[in-house]
Amino acid sequence: MTAPVDLTARARRRHLVVGAGGLLGGAVVAALEADGRDVARARVPWHDPAASVSVLSSLVRDLLVDGAPWSLVWVAGAGVVASGADALAEERSVIARVLSEVGAAIAADPARASRGSVFVASSAGGTFAGSTGTPFDETTEARPLAPYGWSKLAVETLFRDWSAKTGVPVVIGRYSNLYGPGQDLRKAQGLVSQLCLAHLQGRPSSIYVPIDTIRDYLFVDDAAAMTVEAVDRAAALPAGTVVLKVMASQQGVTIGSLISELQRIVKRKPRIVMGSHFTASVQAPDLRFGSVVWPEIDRRMLTPLPAGIHRTLLSLQAGLR
Repeated sequence: MTAPVDLTARARRRHLVVGAGGLLGGAVVAALEADGRDVARARVPWHDPAASVSVLSSLVRDLLVDGAPWSLVWVAGAGVVASGADALAEERSVIARVLSEVGAAIAADPARASRGSVFVASSAGGTFAGSTGTPFDETTEARPLAPYGWSKLAVETLFRDWSAKTGVPVVIGRYSNLYGPGQDLRKAQGLVSQLCLAHLQGRPSSIYVPIDTIRDYLFVDDAAAMTVEAVDRAAALPAGTVVLKVMASQQGVTIGSLISELQRIVKRKPRIVMGSHFTASVQAPDLRFGSVVWPEIDRRMLTPLPAGIHRTLLSLQAGLR
């Protein structure tokens, strides 16, 4: 059982969000600030690994310095399924170096560990891509198919080992397919946003997997609300505890159904081109998820898929204008 969340400590807790400029990170910052929390955003020069380590290490040391309760919320991630092994290794190297420097700061003042907690975002789709027995949950053995999934598992291990060494509790959130306003369309990800953008630009969408491929789509604001609750629960965990939590809508949707929903919203049949891509071989046909850990987090009204698609469409439309 998790100890009750201390509301007084929560009000005093300082939060550092790494990845605040991303889809999930931006929504998490908005949710924390709407609740009156003390939030710092990490502005990181990700193109320069050495500078990234310097900036992040400095920000986290500042987080620890005044004796207040603290939460590190790591929701950054430059990699996608199509990312190469070198880029993923560079990202892991930055994380490992930051954790090493922060661990040294905690070792210099062990009381800092008792005041802190960490939440780190991972990928359910990447880590469970080769697993069997849908729906997958926290008890399912992770079997990645692509370097991206193996890299996510390696990042999880970095945080697990760091927790064992420092005593700081860690929660790992494995997310299903996130979508919504604010998605970075420069990355090869975000089918909902890509379909909406193609419609607005009057061009066909390329689909590289069978139309009956099943995915779990979680609207970003719902994911942020779940994340904030998990961050609060992390703060109440015993020292050195690591919790894995699947963050998902727990509803499977085929790509065909997704296209049909968009058609109902825009009153026009989307133009779809079936193509091929080198990542198709590492795409699982069925990625449905469930959760048996902290089920209270999942008991909430989620944004219906048509409403989420409509909000994404309106956001993209406003951006194009």
